[in-house]
Amino acid sequence: MSTRKEEIAHNLALVREKIQASAQAANRNLNEIELIAVTKTFPASDARILHELGIRDFGENRDSEGAAKSQDVQGRWHFQGQIQGNKLKSITKWANFIHSLDSHDHLEKIASLCKERQGEPLGIFIQVSLDGAHGRGGVPAQELTKLADSVISTTGIQLMGLMAVAPLGVEADKAFTELAVIHGAFSANFPTSTALSAGMSGDYESAISHGATHIRVGSSILGSRTPEM
Repeated sequence: MSTRKEEIAHNLALVREKIQASAQAANRNLNEIELIAVTKTFPASDARILHELGIRDFGENRDSEGAAKSQDVQGRWHFQGQIQGNKLKSITKWANFIHSLDSHDHLEKIASLCKERQGEPLGIFIQVSLDGAHGRGGVPAQELTKLADSVISTTGIQLMGLMAVAPLGVEADKAFTELAVIHGAFSANFPTSTALSAGMSGDYESAISHGATHIRVGSSILGSRTPEM
């Protein structure tokens, strides 16, 4: 029977092979693509194993998990869940990147908290909504420029680019084709903020083919999650 480390190493190797194949098929440089291992609902011991296997970027959707695991495992920690204003004081202490900014109110709170941030600026991805659905986060494409202008004029943070989640019930290729158009226009306006966080376990290969620079993969590496309470 395989150990947990052997299981994770096997899954990680498969994901890395698929990333490489997707990059080659899209004529992209593999070095352009950052794999974020999403450890939500999994124990810190799994994050430690991933670190031993060379992973340095970790994703969390909940502040409480990210705060605890980031103390235990060194690396670059990415908060990618929907933002709750009352959690930002904590999130800005442990996260190196926030992938889900979608409001000026949250930006103002982040700006206040990052005024005296030590070390590297907090990396910010603006989440764009591809379907306008309430409850899933994201701003409409036509509102991106206004929010991005505010981000780049704020001390202590750095605008990385955009983040998106493929809408439920929509084919990934269709969603990411639309996203590529939005991202192209955004990158033309903000040429130093061209990162694109898109793609999860079920669709990261499609996301890579449409220009994703950061993919957020959890269950394909760590296995099926225990249902969240």
